Amino acid sequence: MSGKRYRVLHRTVYVYSDAVTSSYGRAYLTPREFSGQALREHEIRVDPVPSDRSVGLDVYGNTTLYFHVTSDHRRLEVTGESVVDVERPAAASSSPPWEQARPTAGHGPLAVEFTLDLAPPEITPEIAAYAAESFEPDRPLLDAVTELNTRIHADFTYESGSTTVSTRVADVFAAREGVCQDFARLALACLRSRGLAARYVSGYLATEPPPGTERVVGADATHAWAAVWLPGESGGHWIGFDPTNDQFADERYVTLAWGRDYADVPPLRGIIYTDAQESTITVSVDVAPVEV
Repeated sequence: MSGKRYRVLHRTVYVYSDAVTSSYGRAYLTPREFSGQALREHEIRVDPVPSDRSVGLDVYGNTTLYFHVTSDHRRLEVTGESVVDVERPAAASSSPPWEQARPTAGHGPLAVEFTLDLAPPEITPEIAAYAAESFEPDRPLLDAVTELNTRIHADFTYESGSTTVSTRVADVFAAREGVCQDFARLALACLRSRGLAARYVSGYLATEPPPGTERVVGADATHAWAAVWLPGESGGHWIGFDPTNDQFADERYVTLAWGRDYADVPPLRGIIYTDAQESTITVSVDVAPVEV
C-alpha cells in the first residue's frame, strides 16, 4: 500500500453537575470510504448504553450515528475507534484557468451546491477582495489555490480558544486569528467568492513527535481543512488543502466527513434534559500509525 494505516481513538466525555434524564446525540465519528481511503475496523461506544441507536447516511454521504440515552446519568462518554488506510493522492500535474473550473448544471452539477454562500452570508466585500489578490485572470486554478493557502497561513495567527464554533468568518478575518476550522471556513468563503466549488472537510491529521521523544497518547486533536473542485473526467475530483499548515492534504490526513460548513459535520452534537447548572467537556484524540 502506497500510504499509511492508522488507529484512531476519539473520546469525548461530558460531566454534569446534576442528573441528565434524557440525552439525544448525533455523531460524525465514522471515517469515510472513498478512492484513497479505506475503513478497516470501526466501532462507536456510548456509555451509558443508549436505549435507542441507529446508523444512517446524510445528504452528503457521511455516516452518522444517532443515539438516545434515557437512564439518569451525570457522565456521558462517546468513543469512536477506527483503523483506516490512507493513500497519498496523485499529484495534479496541471489545472485549467480558475475561471474554467467553475461548475455548472451541465459541467460538474454535483459540485454546484458547494459554490453557494451560507445563510447568513459569509462572503463580504473584504473577503472577496482578499481572494481576488490570488485569482488573477487566466491563472491556473491550483497556482491560485496554492498562493491563497500560503497567504492565509502567513496572515492569520493560530490561537487556541480565540473563537467558538459559531464565530463568523468576517470576525475571524477582522481579528486575523483563529483555529483550523476558522481558516478552512475562510478559505471556503474566498473560493466561493470567485464562483468556485469548495467544501469543508472534518478529520484528523497524524502528527509525529520530535525525534527521540515518545508519542503522547490523546494529545492530538480533530482537524479541519478545505477542498476545491477540479474539473475532469467522471465528474471531476476534489483536492484538499490545509491553510493551517500551508500544505495540500496527503496520506497523513484522515477524513471523517465533508459538507458545506462545520455546522454540517460536527464530530458530536446533541440535546439534553437536565437541571444541571454546570458541565464540562473533555476531548482526547489519538492517531497512531499501525504497521501493515
